[in-house]
This record gives sequence, structure tokens and C-alpha cells, in this order.
Amino acid sequence: MLTPRVLLTHANHVRSDAKQEARMQPYPPLQTLLAAAVLREQGIPVSYFDPALEATLEDVRAGFLGAIAREEPNLVVVCDDDFNFLTKMCLLHNRTLAIWMAETAREAGIPAVAHGSDSTDHAAFYLDSGFAAVITGEVENGLLECVRSQPLSSIGGLVFRNADGTLHYGPKPTPRTDLDALPLPAWDLADIPRYRDHWKAAHGYFSLNMASSRGCPFHCNWCAKPIYGDGYRARSPRAVAAEMMFLRNAYQPDQIWFADDIFALSSRWTSEFADEICRIGARIPFKMQSRCDLMTRDSVADLRRAGCAEVWMGAESGSQRILDAMEKGISVADIYKARENLRREGIRACFFLQFGYPGEEWGEIDETIRMVREAGPDDVGISVSYPLPGTRFHQIVGAQLGGQANWRQSGDLSMMFQGAYSTDFYRALADAIHLEVRGTTTSSASSASATDSWRRVHELLESARLAEVA
Repeated sequence: MLTPRVLLTHANHVRSDAKQEARMQPYPPLQTLLAAAVLREQGIPVSYFDPALEATLEDVRAGFLGAIAREEPNLVVVCDDDFNFLTKMCLLHNRTLAIWMAETAREAGIPAVAHGSDSTDHAAFYLDSGFAAVITGEVENGLLECVRSQPLSSIGGLVFRNADGTLHYGPKPTPRTDLDALPLPAWDLADIPRYRDHWKAAHGYFSLNMASSRGCPFHCNWCAKPIYGDGYRARSPRAVAAEMMFLRNAYQPDQIWFADDIFALSSRWTSEFADEICRIGARIPFKMQSRCDLMTRDSVADLRRAGCAEVWMGAESGSQRILDAMEKGISVADIYKARENLRREGIRACFFLQFGYPGEEWGEIDETIRMVREAGPDDVGISVSYPLPGTRFHQIVGAQLGGQANWRQSGDLSMMFQGAYSTDFYRALADAIHLEVRGTTTSSASSASATDSWRRVHELLESARLAEVA
């Protein structure tokens, strides 16, 4: 039996996405590095190729070919980062790169295995495009069993084609219950100085990523959960604080980004985490994602004690009717309360906004604009409703989807179904709100730009109304 030699990689090339290249906030792929650490822990030789920061797609391809020639793997694993929201969007440029990697490995006589949200949602397509198998669910156990040459049919979460061409779905994988038992990600495989240089050049500081939990127990009907489902499991406060201390000592980040879907779900966990951070002196400014209704006065005070500097929350809409249609489970009042609680503790409050949900007209959009102006978030992230497989929202609008059911890049803001307004309208709306919130109206030139943006919004709105009348 061949000694396993695994080449791990992923398919997120920052410079293939204009929005992400402009933002230049690259993070090493946590899940890929964690999978590498799990294999290493079992004595399995691992190498790694990171396409993220290569200057061009040609450089990515040359680098991957070089890694195959240099490392001589007998298995290639394209393991996307389950903690990166971009992989959950299943962007077409990521898919194209993943498929190229599989085809290239196959031409070299090396089987390739895929893991990620997109390959989970479209397993048959990935198999038909060159992958030997797709690992669904949490990647660690399935990957270990693949490498150990277990009978494929017995591997939990593994999808492959039988000899007769039919799809085989392995037993449903069992989620890990003890996340503290996992090793730390294999940080040494990542070119951390390169990440630091890009951050410093673009922003003047360096940020690294962590994850304290897996999953989200809430039921927003547009949110896809192909990897973790509706479960939620958290690492212990002690383990998370210890990893922060490790990163601080090893790599000196100026900031930590907690990539959890929901960070600090439990108020008790949050308090214990703050206590542990203070006890061992591991305080690093961090930003995180949460829900408005979790930002209670006590929890926010504990977050500040732990070093929290910025919270991103899914506000989505200023219309209660739209929030209810999304099954968001929050009230508009919760948004205002969260913003005030964060302001009181000096923590930046940032809103995710979503436009274009079915039933949203100008009146609901205007409510959202008013909410943003009154609450005064420190920043906003704006998208349009994006139907992903496995969601109730996808079921609602699925019949309207055409041949392209995914964006190519994260900044496309393309309407994939028949919304109230055009893609151009929503792009203009996003531009106008961004200009207003980000404080770029302080100069006369910027003010003119913001005014022009709102003028464009109203021109497109009037065109839509005239078209409706006609």
C-alpha cells in the first residue's frame, strides 16, 4: 500500500474577485490548515499550496503545477475554508479554479477530492468534472478515512460514483462534539509574512483569523448551511483564549477576526471568555459576527472586557414585515438596542443589509434607509437576496432561476430572480448608502458624488415605476 502523500489546497484566489482585491483583507484558509493539522497529527505527510495571493491566475496555475512536481503527492485535496463566507456563496470563479485543479491532477495520474459548500451542493457536477470524490459535512473524519484507504462505501459523508455511474452517498457523518480535541491549524504551512505585508500595505495593521464555534442554530430562510446544518457547537473559553495567546506570541497580529457564523452565542460563555482573556493576558482587539438580539447590555460589556472592537450584525432590513418574511427572528427595535449598547461600550457597530427580498418595494427600502440614518452604524455591508440550494428562500424563487444560479464574483449584486427592481437599481442603492455611511460626504467633491448616487437611485426608481405603468 502506498504511503499517503497529501497535497492540500483551496480555490479562493483573491485577485480573481475585484471586490476582494480592492478590499485586500486576505485571511489564511482556516479549514484547510486545520485539515492539514489533523492529518499531521496522525503521522500523514502533508504539503500545501495557497493560491490566495498569487498575482495572476497564470501564477496560480504555475504554482499548482510546481507543487505537484515538487511534492509528488498521491492525493490532491481541494479543501475550501468553511469559515470564509465567500465559499458559502459558491462563486463561479472559485468553482472554475477548483475544477481546473482536479483536471490537472487527473492528467498527472493523481486523484483529487473536494470539500466545501459548493461541492456539497453540486456533488454530481464536481464528480463529472474530474473529482474522484466529494467530502460532505465536517471534513476531518472523512478525509482521514479517505487517506487511510478505508472502503469508500463506509466513509461518512463521502459522495462518489459507483462503477455503474450511479451516485453513492456515504453514511450521514457524525458531527464532532469535542472541538477542543482538534489540534490548532497548521499555521506554519501558511506564508504569514506575505499575508502581513498585504495587510500592512493596504491598512497599516495586520489581522489574523480564528473560529470559536461551528454552525448556527437560527433559521433565517435564505441562509445556507450545507456543512454544519442547524447545529451549534462551541470550543471552551479556555481553549479559545489559549489560541489567541499563541497567535499573539507567534505572529503578533494587531487584530483578530472571529470567522464564526455566530460568535459568543451564550452570555455565560462570553463572560467566561472575558475572564479567561484577562486571566492569562491574551487581550487582542477583535471583530466578530453576531445577531442584534444577542447584543444585550451585559454581553456587550463582557465583549468589551475581552477586547472586542467591532461587531457585524445581520440587521438585513428596517422593515419588520421583511424581517418576518425572512424568518429572521429579530425586531427592528432589536437593531436600535444593539447599536446603542455597542455605542455605550465604544465598540463599532456594523450592519449587514440585504435588499431585494420578495415583497420588498420602495416603502420597505425607505424604512431601511431611515433605520440606517437613525441608528448610524459605523459601517455597512450590502447585498441583494441570493438564493442558495437547500434554503426555503431557494424553494420560493427556484422556478425563476435561469441557467446561472451563482454570482461569478462577490460584488456582482446580480438579481438571480424576478425582484421588484433591476440589478442596476440595487447597485446604485448600495453605492449611495455606502457613500453616506462611510462618511465620504465631508468634502464638497464627495458630497457631490453622494448626491449623484442618490439621484441615480431615484432615476432608476422612476424608470421602474413608468415601466410598470406602461
